[in-house]
Amino acid sequence: MKFGLIAGNGKFPFMVVEGARQSGVQLVVAAIREETDPQMDQLAERVKWVGIGQLGRMIRFFKDEGVEKAIMAGQVKHVQIFSRAVPDARMLKVLLKLPRRNTGALIGAIASELQSEGIELVDSTCFLQDSLPEIGTITRREPQEHEREDIEYGLEIAREIARLDLGQTIVVRGRACVAIEAMEGTDETIRRAGKLVKGRLTVVKVAKPDQDMRFDVPVVGVPTIEAMVEAGATCLCITAGKTLMFDRDEMIRAAEKSRIAIVAV
Repeated sequence: MKFGLIAGNGKFPFMVVEGARQSGVQLVVAAIREETDPQMDQLAERVKWVGIGQLGRMIRFFKDEGVEKAIMAGQVKHVQIFSRAVPDARMLKVLLKLPRRNTGALIGAIASELQSEGIELVDSTCFLQDSLPEIGTITRREPQEHEREDIEYGLEIAREIARLDLGQTIVVRGRACVAIEAMEGTDETIRRAGKLVKGRLTVVKVAKPDQDMRFDVPVVGVPTIEAMVEAGATCLCITAGKTLMFDRDEMIRAAEKSRIAIVAV
């Protein structure tokens, strides 16, 4: 069976390419010209570059290559999708049928278009199970009592904003909300919190209650730890089984070096 990868920006697509290679799976890549790192040409065996609005061209590439299952990996900026894309006929048809102009609705519609051509969009972490944490404390240092209290408080708020599709990250201190993620992303939310309140911050990042693992999977990595160090945050709580830890070993080493606790719930 051959897989197709729809590659956005960042490291996620490269992790999928490597994971597929280690699993002995054939994988071809539809790289988005406005988003994907050009290094993809050197790391993947078969790459087709497509514009962000060229859905028809991407589907034809997958069909010609005999792709049966597709994976989406890597962010595509919201503004790119709805403001800068020049859609082909197939993408225009999708856009006109959208019930809401948000990323989730668009990707769901693209999944339906793929399915209509016999291509199933599957869990984007299917080759990356080792990067999904199990329940428990991941670092040697356990959260302290005040951090556990902030986690308990933060989870309730974070799950509610995730349910509303507003963001997935909240920064807490003393059972009070310091910052809530909007469109800037997790790391910038942490930095913003650090500018408001310095030190003893707890970061809570959750999956949506109905998290679709085919796209928009929560991710953390070394840059998250670097942002926490900058902000004076001391504890990170993530959703077990549904949060990708990029460069997991390096991330844990960076956290332990700075006495940051990481826990999955």
